[in-house]
Amino acid sequence: MEEEKIILPDNAFRELKEGEKYEPVMSPQRTYAEVNGWSVTWGVLMAMLFSAAAAYLGLKVGQVFEAAIPIAIIAVGVSTAAKRKDGLAENVIIQSIGACSGAVVAGAIFTLPAIYILQAKYPEMSASFMKIFISSLLGGIIGILFLIPFRKYFVSDMHGKYPFPEATATTQVLVSGQKGGSQAKPLLIAGLVGGLYDFIVATFGWWNENFTTRFCALGEDIAEKAKLVFKVNTGAAVFGLGYIIGLKYAFIICLGSLAVWWVIVPGMALIFGDQVLNQWDPTISTAVGAMSPEEIFRCYGKSIGIGGIAMAGIIGIIKSWDIIKSAVSLATKEMKGKGGDAKVQVRTQRDISFKVIAIGTIITIAITFLFFWWGVMEGNLLFAVVAILLVAVIAFLFTTVAANAIAIVGSNPVSGMTLMTLILASVVMVAVGLKGTGGMVAALIMGGVVCTALSMAGSFVTDLKIGYWLGTTPKKQETWKFLGTLVSAATVGGVMMLLNETYGFASGQLAAPQANAMAAVIDPLMNGIGAPWLLYAIGAVIAIVLTIFKVPALAFALGMFIPMELNIPLLVGGAINWYVTTRSKNEDVNKERGEKGNLIASGFIAGGALMGVVSALLRFGGVVFDYESWWASPLSEILSLVAYILLIVYFVRATKLAK
Repeated sequence: MEEEKIILPDNAFRELKEGEKYEPVMSPQRTYAEVNGWSVTWGVLMAMLFSAAAAYLGLKVGQVFEAAIPIAIIAVGVSTAAKRKDGLAENVIIQSIGACSGAVVAGAIFTLPAIYILQAKYPEMSASFMKIFISSLLGGIIGILFLIPFRKYFVSDMHGKYPFPEATATTQVLVSGQKGGSQAKPLLIAGLVGGLYDFIVATFGWWNENFTTRFCALGEDIAEKAKLVFKVNTGAAVFGLGYIIGLKYAFIICLGSLAVWWVIVPGMALIFGDQVLNQWDPTISTAVGAMSPEEIFRCYGKSIGIGGIAMAGIIGIIKSWDIIKSAVSLATKEMKGKGGDAKVQVRTQRDISFKVIAIGTIITIAITFLFFWWGVMEGNLLFAVVAILLVAVIAFLFTTVAANAIAIVGSNPVSGMTLMTLILASVVMVAVGLKGTGGMVAALIMGGVVCTALSMAGSFVTDLKIGYWLGTTPKKQETWKFLGTLVSAATVGGVMMLLNETYGFASGQLAAPQANAMAAVIDPLMNGIGAPWLLYAIGAVIAIVLTIFKVPALAFALGMFIPMELNIPLLVGGAINWYVTTRSKNEDVNKERGEKGNLIASGFIAGGALMGVVSALLRFGGVVFDYESWWASPLSEILSLVAYILLIVYFVRATKLAK
């Protein structure tokens, strides 16, 4: 009967008054069965399942969904069904191990597929399962070790000052364990609807996956002459993602997208109509005016986005410099004065000891150095030393930026920070003499390690906040996070190789926008051609101007960089979120509808992504349906729009509350 009394204290989400203490849901004085066969088995299972789903969706769309919420819902469902006694304590551990999936996936897929993409151009390049696995694993471990000293700062010192949107949503799901049945049902139905919808498109191609203005002759004319085009991906998973991101950020992302597609692309065609701009890419031989809008975007527009993302990352570090300083001094104090008070520390404040973290960090960095020296740099000591210094310093500095971003908006700007790392790594490695394809592989693997470390740090701060609110033992969360990282790294390596075999990263069937950008950035740098610095500079200036006007530069720059058809559905999802949560005059009704919408959107994302993996497996097994000629017909796009409208109508109706 104890479950009935589980409610979050009223000071869970606000700042504490002078002398006030936060008492978590589970008493710090009691011990709970947190880690056992049940929680570890389910945690590992979730890590495998969601690593596969997130890797597929991330490579297809370029957005990695955070697995924390769907995992929490499944954990609550199975523990309610099995009538577990210490369900809440176990569920936090299941969620913590399982959530490694999204973190490791983001780190791996943003960089490592670039090796395959460049392989099409340079056949001598190669990526083995072991290289992908080891770089993801080491990156994940570095991220965990670097974040633990900052735990107390982010989680307890800043209590109530940061909104932690994702941690809040996950905590609500775990606390409402009693509602397990009533929450699991809409999630399951939405998972089936979204999964089936995306599966029909990916496998049988009954309707097109995109609707564009090129479906009619007039639209085709406008695209060719004025270089104006409109595109929207009509998938269920991307729509769900838009709903969860919400209208504000979706709107800013779309503004960035439209700025490139409707201002910069047509503007360049007008100004440089008969010129061939190929200073940094000798393969470009077409005049700007003769290119399609898509080609202008690929050759020029994307680079402006890259400059914006990189600058937004630098601004992030400058803004969080004080946080880095205060957290480092906190960790140093803890290390010096640890001795006596370890025995009296309450359960909910126990971390892995700082001595263990220090030794663990040294060992991990030493192993990473050996991996670089023998596995990547082929025995060149100088290259390996420079590489490990770059990786360690950048990962440490950006750790707080990642954690800060998650704490404020719930999304981690990993791709921007990794682009910065790659540009820096390439410039430095070329300076010490590492060029060509060897240099490309080296820089991408370094980027993979840094990217996974940052992604893991951001994801882990969410887990620790959930644990803080509910009263878990931090030490147990920290210890078992390493197992989740190991499982996720192995799964991601496998899924990436499967998708490369099935679709091929260079084929254009997988968007993999981040990896494509990394490949585009690194190729000229490593061949001594130089980079489109002018375009990067334009993007950087845009980011600075946006920051001055208090517009989130990172969201805008991501919009400039990710293809338009993947940004518009975010706005559609965000607009539906606004509509669903403002229809009633009763605030409570709006709030409940919004929460139900979150469940359905989570179902769309998880279902769509999992069925995407199934579709890829079928294709890998040789089950292929030929629908290319049908998709070339405008009718397939009109049908796509009809299906999309029906999906949205279903979503809005499903958010209505039962009378």
